[in-house]
Amino acid sequence: MTVNVTLLVVMGVLFSVGVYLLLERSLTRVLLGLMLLTNGANLLILHTSGERGVAPLYDSSLDPAEYSDPLPQAMVLTSIVISLATTAFILGMIWRSWILARRDEIQDDLEDRRVATQSSYDAEDDDAMPQDTSEFNHADARFAPARHNEEEAAESPGHHRAEKLTDGKERDTHEY
Repeated sequence: MTVNVTLLVVMGVLFSVGVYLLLERSLTRVLLGLMLLTNGANLLILHTSGERGVAPLYDSSLDPAEYSDPLPQAMVLTSIVISLATTAFILGMIWRSWILARRDEIQDDLEDRRVATQSSYDAEDDDAMPQDTSEFNHADARFAPARHNEEEAAESPGHHRAEKLTDGKERDTHEY
């Protein structure tokens, strides 16, 4: 198999320009970048399939090595269908954005900025769990083991479990 350097350079350009356009804020450029990436991937799949051969129709006089592999062609056909559906979806998003705001640029949301500045500690996900998590082991809930780490809970902004008393002591709001 001979390597076609021109085809490799074209694939590299398609991938690099596609990634660059995907990182833009304009939905139209994102669409163009996605289309370039899928075309580069299709060329890559076809290039790796090998040399051309005889159509994969059975003929008893041909050696099996002379046939071309139909799998890469089927993969490219599937990729074309998926990229067409994705293109139609993004075109619908672009049209809806243009109708609503007369622009296709993606803006930062204030809620996204607020979430980005928050602490990464989440009381439900990051609390230390005891060995036995059954709530039926203790008859009295006051003697049940603590289900969260007080130090990490106190660091979390707006955490509802740690509460300050008038004398400066912390207590759990779920105590009896």
